[in-house]
Amino acid sequence: MSHARLLHAITFAADKHRDQRRKDSAASPYINHPISVAQLLADVGQVTEVEILMAAVLHDTLEDTQTSVEELHTCFGERVCAWVQAVTDDKSLPKAVRKQLQIDHAPHLPRAAKRIKLADKICNINDLYQHPPANWEVPRCLAYLDWAEQVVAGCRGSDAALEAAFDQALATARQHFARLTNAANTD
Repeated sequence: MSHARLLHAITFAADKHRDQRRKDSAASPYINHPISVAQLLADVGQVTEVEILMAAVLHDTLEDTQTSVEELHTCFGERVCAWVQAVTDDKSLPKAVRKQLQIDHAPHLPRAAKRIKLADKICNINDLYQHPPANWEVPRCLAYLDWAEQVVAGCRGSDAALEAAFDQALATARQHFARLTNAANTD
């Protein structure tokens, strides 16, 4: 039964994100991201609770698709819906306000939502330095890393393995961008 529920969440998210692409240079299918977040939670965070993995797969549906809170609640239940809501930005607000609210709200998230937020930031950082958006210059990438670090500071204490993975991803990304900056300065 629990595997069927997780597969239902994956199918639902795949349908909702079907026409979306990531910002990376290859414009990869968007659904790869939420699946990667759930996989990271399972592999690194050793999360076995199906509802957390479901929320991870669904974490961008409210924010980036036409999914309603009612639809999510009806299809996946109160806990999954609450965790997805907890990690969802209000797109009606200006981007700078949304980014600050993520920093402000992170310490107050439920543990499951903090773990999803950690996995999301790890995946985003790995994507940023491995396949950056074509129009993102190094300073913008570095600003994203600084902001992600501030968000994750509020999630500390929720999952040691995910926090260590975040620290490693952040260090690797910073080293990568430092090499790019140094190479550009020697040209």
